[in-house]
Amino acid sequence: MNLAVAGAVFAVIFVGELPDKTMFASLVMSTKGRPFAVWLGSAAAFVLHVVIATTVGTVVFHLLAPRAVDAVVAVIFLAGAGLAVAEAVRERRRKEDPGPPPVPPSRPGRTAVTAFAVIFAAEWGDLTQLLTANLAAHYHSPVPVATGAILGLWAVSALAVTGGRWLGSVIDAVLIRVGTALLLLGLGVYTGISAVS
Repeated sequence: MNLAVAGAVFAVIFVGELPDKTMFASLVMSTKGRPFAVWLGSAAAFVLHVVIATTVGTVVFHLLAPRAVDAVVAVIFLAGAGLAVAEAVRERRRKEDPGPPPVPPSRPGRTAVTAFAVIFAAEWGDLTQLLTANLAAHYHSPVPVATGAILGLWAVSALAVTGGRWLGSVIDAVLIRVGTALLLLGLGVYTGISAVS
C-alpha cells in the first residue's frame, strides 16, 4: 500500500470534513447519546460511503443529475431541522415539568444505528465523498485512498463526539437543539435552492 497517497488523502479529507454538516450532526447526537456509540455508527457509515466512493461512486455521480442529489439532501436537512425543533420543545417541557424520574439514555445499539442512519443519509453527494471518488480516480489506487479517507473521517468524528459531550455539559440542551435546527434549516434551504436553480 502506498502510504504517501494514504497520508495525502487523510490530510485532504480531514480538512474537508472539519466544517462539514456530518461533523456537526455527530457533535449534536453525542450530546444526548453515548459518544462511543455515536462514533461507532458514524464510523460504519463513513466506511460504507468510502467504499462506494472508491468503487462505484464515480460512475454513480456521473449518471445522477446533481439537482436530484441536492433535492434529496435538502429534504433530509429540513426533516432533521423539524426533528431538532421537536427535541427542543420536549426538552423545554421537561425543564418546566420534570415529572417522573428521567428515562435512562437510549441503548448504545439504538444510538449507533441512529448515528449510522443520519450520517449515511447526510453524506450522499457530500464534498468529502466527491473528493474521495475524485482522489481514487486521480491516483488509480483505491486501497490507499480508501484507507486515508476512512482514517480522516474517523478522526473528525472522534473530535466531534468528544466535543459534543463537553458541549452538552456546558450549554443548555434547548439552545443546542435550536441551534441545530437553524443550521439544518439553513443547509436545507441552501441545498434546495441549489437543486432548483
